[in-house]
Amino acid sequence: MDFTNMLGFAAASCTTLAFLPQVFKVWRSRSTKDISLPMLVTFIAGITLWLIYGLRVNAAPIYIANAITLLLNLAILRFKLKYG
Repeated sequence: MDFTNMLGFAAASCTTLAFLPQVFKVWRSRSTKDISLPMLVTFIAGITLWLIYGLRVNAAPIYIANAITLLLNLAILRFKLKYG
């Protein structure tokens, strides 16, 4: 693996793992009142576009990170819709 891909995976890990505490907090508290639904939906759309872009240019750090980030944010969206 070259330095550029290592750098990409390091950056992707940081930005993806940043959502884990939020998912756990929402899961434990069952509260999403401080999460903006329009922001969340817009962010999910952006992540989806980055995922598609990463697949089209065959950039593993981009598509792997965005696939995981998409799943985490879909979980937050599910809690948001369920618990308001």
